[in-house]
Amino acid sequence: MSFPDCSTQQGDGSNLENMEFMRNHSELFRAECVRLITDTDTSCKRMQNDDSKRLGQRVRDIQFVKKELEMKLGEIVVEIELLETSQSREANALEACKEPLRVTVLCLEERMKRFPSERRHDEVDRELLKETEVIQAATLLLQTVAEQIAEQLRLNRSIQHQLEQDLQEKSEAQCIDNSCVLMTTRSTDNPLRPRGAHALLLSVTPEQWENITDINMAKAEQQKADSMALRAMVESLLEQMAADMKKQARATAAALQLNVWEIKAARSQMTEQLATVGILCELSSQQQVRGDLQTAVSENQCVLGLAQARLALRLQRPSKEQCLDPAQCQLLTEVQQLNAHIAKLREAVAQSEEEQRALVRCQRELQANMELKTSSLYIDEVVCARHRDPLIMLSF
Repeated sequence: MSFPDCSTQQGDGSNLENMEFMRNHSELFRAECVRLITDTDTSCKRMQNDDSKRLGQRVRDIQFVKKELEMKLGEIVVEIELLETSQSREANALEACKEPLRVTVLCLEERMKRFPSERRHDEVDRELLKETEVIQAATLLLQTVAEQIAEQLRLNRSIQHQLEQDLQEKSEAQCIDNSCVLMTTRSTDNPLRPRGAHALLLSVTPEQWENITDINMAKAEQQKADSMALRAMVESLLEQMAADMKKQARATAAALQLNVWEIKAARSQMTEQLATVGILCELSSQQQVRGDLQTAVSENQCVLGLAQARLALRLQRPSKEQCLDPAQCQLLTEVQQLNAHIAKLREAVAQSEEEQRALVRCQRELQANMELKTSSLYIDEVVCARHRDPLIMLSF
């Protein structure tokens, strides 16, 4: 018995259904593709418009920053030129300090040629030393200022280089962003692509980008302010230095004149007075006191010998009688006290001898001073005055 081929008939119906399903599915997919293409195209155009706007804004931001950088760069360049002028003036002033210092040192050396007993630090020496200190302090300050100027110039040139580099980088960035604004999908066949993750790691945020330029301009403003303050200090220093040196030169000249008058007066007094009479009397008195002290030493030694003899004799008592009685204690105490008195008297004798030697030295010094006043007067009145006359008229 045979049956009809039902599987074939059922398969034909199924295929028809599958084909209908596939056709419908294909139509839906095509519609989805058209929608996707439309959405993608719209999104791309919107993103390109946004890119153009943001790139244009970025270019305007860079242009604004460039103008500020150019202004700061121009200010720092002008400041460098002004500071170089101040550096030249400071170098000339430093060179001009050499002659006044030479004259002052020469006067000190001439006064050192006085005899040793006359080499005292009088008012003239103090004024000359003060004058030396004033000139040396001014020289040292000028040298320090020279270093400060050199360092400030280095800082100014450094910030100038940073501003120029920042400005150059901004110009390059502006050129690249302008090119990006003008770029289209047809302008290049192989657009540049990011070089992997490193490009993102090396990028900076907009805040960091602004901060870099702000920091550079703040540094430039600070260096400009420091440079202006340094130039003002140099100008004030030059004026003050010249005034101080002239003032000190006048004070030294006045001290020299006063010292000449005092030397003449002292020489006259030494001539009129017998300054050594009092010393001779004191020497005689010291000799008498020393004799009295030596006599007292001898007398105390006699008393000491008596006490020691008594102690020695009492040692001959029988052993049972060798007791520390009040008499023995008194003798022992007496020996100690007499030894102490004799020691003090001998110290007084030595001190008296030292006082006599000091009086003799004083007498000799007075005699030497009377002989050397004329030599000191010649050095201050003739030699130093002749060298210092041009210093009063010195100017810078």
